[in-house]
Amino acid sequence: MSIDPLPLDGITVIAVEQAVSAPFATRQLADLGARVIKVERPDGGDFARGYDTTAKGLASHFVWANRGKESIALDLKEPRGREVLERLLADADVFVQNLAQGAAARLGLDAAALCARYPRLVAVDISGYGPEGPYAHKRAYDMLVQCEAGLVSVTGTPEQPVKAGIPAADIAAAMYAFSGVLAALLRRGVTGRGGPVEVSMLDALAEWMGHPLHHTMHGGQQPGRTGLAHAVIAPYDAFRTADGGRVLLSVQNDREWRRLAGQVLERPELAADPQFATNAARTAHRAETDGVVGRALAALDADEALRRLEAAGIACARLNSVPELAEHPQLAARDRWREVDSPAGPLRALLPPIGLPGGPEARMGAVPALGEHTDALLRALGMSDAQVTALRRDGVIA
Repeated sequence: MSIDPLPLDGITVIAVEQAVSAPFATRQLADLGARVIKVERPDGGDFARGYDTTAKGLASHFVWANRGKESIALDLKEPRGREVLERLLADADVFVQNLAQGAAARLGLDAAALCARYPRLVAVDISGYGPEGPYAHKRAYDMLVQCEAGLVSVTGTPEQPVKAGIPAADIAAAMYAFSGVLAALLRRGVTGRGGPVEVSMLDALAEWMGHPLHHTMHGGQQPGRTGLAHAVIAPYDAFRTADGGRVLLSVQNDREWRRLAGQVLERPELAADPQFATNAARTAHRAETDGVVGRALAALDADEALRRLEAAGIACARLNSVPELAEHPQLAARDRWREVDSPAGPLRALLPPIGLPGGPEARMGAVPALGEHTDALLRALGMSDAQVTALRRDGVIA
């Protein structure tokens, strides 16, 4: 067991956050050892707490994005609430917020204002569309940004565009905020000054749209929606098997096609057939290519299809469901599952993707109840029992 500290041990993060983008960013910081103090509204807290009750009565989004944090329930519209926040900020290294556009500035909590007051602070503003421009004050929920960024236009089938099944815009913004904080902390180590970090959901997802964007700008036409198929490679799709499963395979070059034809399809003559011999030909005759492959795999169960594909050196995968992901043999073999505590008891959770071989394991702390740490944090600031009682009586804290 390593006795080395986690990379962010000793870093304190204050987060005025809600929903997914900021909470998921600060959860990455908590996993790497930072102390994250989550500031929530006294009347219900982060509204993601109420999205559903599927995680033993807790919201699945909240459980996923908020482990390892301390929760203080604090009314920031009340002067005494803002005073408490300022006292917390005086010793903080990082501040992250994703309030509605303009709300943080009205409270004096935008990154520019905070960095002026606390020069060593790294202050992060996460927004939907950025602080200026015609969309600055437009509501920015994940699906809306997916649409504005064009992701939905390239996802789905030729007949039907669909949104991504995960909050892609939120996650993109979260990960750029996370890496922005790390970069700003490195800069502070050299200059002694923190500074603002700015991330918008649209900017983040537009960056992720790089391939279709460049393809369209420089090629003159946006890639079509192809479902699970690839726009310019064939065969590259999911095919049904005899037992009702679906197996996805990808043939990247003509050598692989020859192996697929001979060893999997058991039709070696297709290797030299002008209709299939090159990727350009297979793509031009996609329906025929997919028909040949589909009929062959439909005679095999999924395990046998995958065995043949692997033996032939053809890239392949199962089209897994979410329950199958939860029981994935690779995750189990690599011991990726842990339990985290929560107000509802232990919950199964994956280790974060960033590994530090030879160092300590990620700190996967408990999911906090609303205001669970309010009293302890206030007493650590030097407040008396009478002062804490008065704040609670007046609704400033919960």
